[in-house]
Amino acid sequence: MLAWPIILSNITVPLLGLVDTAVVGHLPDSRYLAGVTLGATLFSFLYWGFGFLRMGTTGLTSQALGRESDSEVRNLLGQSLLLAAAIGTLLILFSRPLISLGLWLLNGSEVATELAAEYAQIRILSAPAVLANYAILGWFLGQQNSRVTLLILVLTNSVNIALDLLFVVGLGMTSDGVAWATVIADYTALTFGLWLVSRQLKLLEGRFLRERLLTLAAYAELFHVNANLFVRTLGLLFAMAFFTSRGAVQGDTVLAANAVLLQFIMLTSYALDGFAHAAEAIVGRSVGRRRWDEFATAVRTAAWFSLATAGIASLAFALGGHYLIALLTGLPEVRATAGSYLPWMVAMPLIAVWSYLLDGVFIGATAIREMRNSIFIGLAAYLPIWWATQSLGNHGLWLAFLTFSLVRSAVLAGYYLHHRRTRWHPAAPCL
Repeated sequence: MLAWPIILSNITVPLLGLVDTAVVGHLPDSRYLAGVTLGATLFSFLYWGFGFLRMGTTGLTSQALGRESDSEVRNLLGQSLLLAAAIGTLLILFSRPLISLGLWLLNGSEVATELAAEYAQIRILSAPAVLANYAILGWFLGQQNSRVTLLILVLTNSVNIALDLLFVVGLGMTSDGVAWATVIADYTALTFGLWLVSRQLKLLEGRFLRERLLTLAAYAELFHVNANLFVRTLGLLFAMAFFTSRGAVQGDTVLAANAVLLQFIMLTSYALDGFAHAAEAIVGRSVGRRRWDEFATAVRTAAWFSLATAGIASLAFALGGHYLIALLTGLPEVRATAGSYLPWMVAMPLIAVWSYLLDGVFIGATAIREMRNSIFIGLAAYLPIWWATQSLGNHGLWLAFLTFSLVRSAVLAGYYLHHRRTRWHPAAPCL
């Protein structure tokens, strides 16, 4: 019940990307599509880095819910929204150097980079709204209300698509129209989200406390959780960027083939994230209530759903992978190249599933240092294996990436078993 709205809301994300691409792709000059692609890529990485506002809020809120502390639930929202507003404002103030650095790293053509900079200067205006929406989504998910995620994302993407068509097709705007459509959609979603928040607050006892919202010391737990999540996300971003860059040096065909295969991973993640997010909410409540039987049941049930989903994905890639590749690209050389690496896609869901699931468990339990450590231990295996297998070309790169996922999963599993014996069981001391 918690997972299906998240899975459906995840599906709306690529739909928006397809519409953006289709609208700009039909303009008479391809430079607009290149500019929007560069700019959108920049913001995907930038906002992903601040995803801790969603994850950290979920874990802490679900534990407060388990302790039946309405006041804490209420004040966690206030803290998260103020933090989102502060970070969003700083991103706007330092937008010019941030955008220049990001586009320099993406290394697009001069014309595309110029258009991307124009797109980004508009798009950055929505930073406070985007980050506040992360906090709102995390807060509702922590209260086991995942339908809000679906409502907000469907509204965001619907408004965005409608304004794309109005600004670009109707009013003759170009990449700037796509950027303004996104900004307006993000603030529309924030307005709707705050309205939903106001309704939910009426059901909660207590009130906002000045000392909790305006005293820096009161943010210690939130800062501790979010700082580790931020570092963990930077490590994950590095792993993805390294994979992309090492594929790029092998030529455009390999780069394109890897991009197609990464879409397989994204497709799998849409479903696995649903069960992981559900686990966050239930595990967090169980930890707050110190109901370790409920904790074990939640993990076991989420594991069965996740493993079944991963198995179906692996079977689908094994039996229909070549057809899926053909749907994603019509270029014969890219199809053939991607097909030669398809076995890695068959193995990946069965290995990566445990890192998705256990990330959800550890977020719910706010055991964030363990998540951070799993990323960097994984990188310690990833990079040497890539270096040692360069003679294998792209197969070596995929082997290294698969090993990164395997090590992450193994480290999290080790931490989980250790904590079940020492911290997450009835005889454990109350912390």
